Amino acid sequence: MQTYMNNGQAQEVERAILVGVTQNASETWRIDDYLEELGQLARTAGARVTGTLTQHLESVNPTYYLGEGKAHSLARMADEQDVTLIIFDDDLSPAQVRNLENLTDTRVMDRSGLILLIFQQHARTREAKTQVELARLEYLLPRLTRRWTHLERQTGGINVRGGMGETQIEIDRRLIRDRIAKLKKELKKVEQQRSVRRKRRFDEFRVALVGYTNAGKSTLMNRICGESSRVLVQDKLFATLDTTIRSVRLADVHKILLSDTVGFIRKLPHQLVASFRSTLAEVQEADLLIKVVDISHPRFAEHLSTVNEVLQDMECLEIPALTVFNKIDAVKDANLLAKVRREYPDAILISAERDIRVEEVVQQILSVKEQEYVKDEVTLSVKFGDKIAALHDQAEILEKEFFDTKVHIRYKAHKNAIQKIRKMILGQEE
Repeated sequence: MQTYMNNGQAQEVERAILVGVTQNASETWRIDDYLEELGQLARTAGARVTGTLTQHLESVNPTYYLGEGKAHSLARMADEQDVTLIIFDDDLSPAQVRNLENLTDTRVMDRSGLILLIFQQHARTREAKTQVELARLEYLLPRLTRRWTHLERQTGGINVRGGMGETQIEIDRRLIRDRIAKLKKELKKVEQQRSVRRKRRFDEFRVALVGYTNAGKSTLMNRICGESSRVLVQDKLFATLDTTIRSVRLADVHKILLSDTVGFIRKLPHQLVASFRSTLAEVQEADLLIKVVDISHPRFAEHLSTVNEVLQDMECLEIPALTVFNKIDAVKDANLLAKVRREYPDAILISAERDIRVEEVVQQILSVKEQEYVKDEVTLSVKFGDKIAALHDQAEILEKEFFDTKVHIRYKAHKNAIQKIRKMILGQEE
C-alpha cells in the first residue's frame, strides 16, 4: 500500500472500488458522470480508485443494495484487486453495510460517509470542526461494526482499522451519544454568539456567494474584494469549509458584507446541512445571493438545479438572486454560450480567473443594493456633533445645508437601519 503526506504525517493510501446503481434504464449514462464525481471525492479523501462496478436495478436489494449475483461479483473483484475500501454512490442502510462487509471482507462506505470524512479532513476552525464532528458522529452511530475503529483511536485519514468486538461497540455507542450531546450544546453557544454579531451589523447590505463546489466562488470573491482581502483558492473539492466574510467598498462609496460559503454538492448529507445551520445562516440572512455556476462543466445545469434544491430546503428562494456563469474562458463552443444567454437572459457570463465582465457583477450588486436603501432627511443642532458623526458612519450623506446653529442633512440608509437612526436622533435632539 502506498503512502502520502497529510499535515506532515505519512498516511496509507486506500485502494478503492466505486459502485453505482441506476433504477432508470433511460438514464444509465448518468452513472459514469456520477462515478466520476465520486472518484473526485475519493481522491480528495486520499484514496486511489482501482476500478468501478455498475448495475441497473428496477428496485434495490434490501440485503446488499446490489443484486445478489452482482454483490458476489463485487466480492471477487475486491479480492482480485486487493482493495481495502468499497465506496457506493448512494446511501446504504446499516444492515446493507454489514452484509456487504461480511460478503466482501472489505470495508464499505457510502457517499454520505465519504463526504463527511472529507469535511472532517478539511475543517480548520473550531466551529467547523465541531459541526463536522457532530454530523459524522450522528452518521456513524447506527453504523458501528467491528470494522470501524474504536472511537478514541480514530484519526483524520481515510483508513479505519479493526474494532474491539461487540462489548466495545456498545461502549463506543455510549461515548458517541455523550459526545453528541456535548457538541450540540457547544454549537448552540456558537449560534447565540453569531446572532449577537449579526444584530450589530444588521444595517449593512449582505451578499452571499453560493454554488456547487469548485464553481469558482473564492476566485470571484478575490476579484471583488481585491488583493488585500484574498481568500484560499484551490482546484479541489471543499478546499475550505468555513464561511469567509469580508467588508468591501464598491465604487469607493458603497459598503457591503460579502460572504463565501461552503460549496454545495449533489446528495449533500442531511447531517451536514443540519450541523452547518449556523454557518449557512449567512445565506439565509443575505440581502442578495449570487449563484456561481461553472459553465465549462458538462453538467452545469444539474449543478445549478442542485444549488436551487439546497436553497429551497433552506427556505431561501425568496431572497433576490443573481446567476453568474463562470469560466467562460474554458468554453470553446460559441453555440453553448449563445444558448445559455437565451435560456438565462438575466444571468451574467464571466471569467473570474481572467477578470472578464466581473465589473458587471459589481454593478448588479449595486443596483440591487439601491433597491434596499431609502432616502430620509433630518435637521439637527450643530452642537450634536457626535450624532452627526454617527450619522456619517451609518448612512450615505447626500447633502448638507447649514442654517446658523442647525444643519439639514439628506441621507440614504439601509431600510433596516432607518428606525435605528431616527431613534438615535430623536433620543438626543432637544
